[in-house]
Amino acid sequence: MSDNWRTIDIDQYDEDAYTEDEILAEFESGISPQEADSTAQTRSTDVRNFLTKFFIYIYIYRGDLNNALLRALEDPPYGRQLAQAKQTSTQTLLEVLNLFRADDITNIISTLSIDQKDLLMKYLYAGLAKPELYNSGVVLTWHEKLVDAAGTGCIVRVMSDKRTIF
Repeated sequence: MSDNWRTIDIDQYDEDAYTEDEILAEFESGISPQEADSTAQTRSTDVRNFLTKFFIYIYIYRGDLNNALLRALEDPPYGRQLAQAKQTSTQTLLEVLNLFRADDITNIISTLSIDQKDLLMKYLYAGLAKPELYNSGVVLTWHEKLVDAAGTGCIVRVMSDKRTIF
């Protein structure tokens, strides 16, 4: 008796089976890696400008830190060839998260939309994927507070989404 039938790829005979390229092609942003890098650098510069204002007025006005977070969450780089833009965006966002006090995290999360919360969770997972680069303690604190505010549905949406940022 032959066991060769176990090594046959039956998906090759299924016309409804999609390859990874076909699945992920619909999520491509259509921009070149150079354009994505430029956009990520512009966003990073804008965030740093907000942070500079935050440090100047640290005791007077905390709104610029919130604006920095909102700007860092705008227009995430989705695509398979955008590794540099994804790393720049992740690094920028996690730098902003490091500046928040633990007491302020719940308040800022409550101001975010569901899509922003899901995107924040994606960035948190990107930070957890590289503990040698990012402060895992801060990332885990944000993760805990985000799950408390958004529920476990946030985790499920992020894990099932084909658009990734890492």
